[in-house]
Amino acid sequence: MLLATVLCYLGFTGLCLSMTRHYGELLHSKLSNARARALRVTGWLALVLSLCVAVSATGWGPGLVQWCAALMASALVLILLIPYRPRMVLTLSAAGVVLGPVLALGQWMG
Repeated sequence: MLLATVLCYLGFTGLCLSMTRHYGELLHSKLSNARARALRVTGWLALVLSLCVAVSATGWGPGLVQWCAALMASALVLILLIPYRPRMVLTLSAAGVVLGPVLALGQWMG
C-alpha cells in the first residue's frame, strides 16, 4: 500500500508541476510546452500504475478502496505542502523516486 501512495504522490506532483503557476513557484523557472506535456503524461502514468499496484496487492474490491485512500492522502499532503513548505514538495518527490523501486522490489519479492 505504501508503494501505491508513493506513486500517487509522484503522479500528483507531476500533474502539479505541469501547470505553469506551480512550476514557476516550485522550480523558479519557465515551463516549456514539451516539459509540461512530459510532466502531465508522467503524472497520469504514475496514477495508473498506482491503481495497478493497489489492485494487484489486494484484489479489486479492497484495492480500489485502498487506492482511493492513497489518492486522498497524497493529494492532501501535496495541497498542504505547496503553500506552507514548497521545498518539501520536491524533497518528498525525490525521496519517492528513490524509495519507489525499493518498495516495488519488496512487494515483488514478498
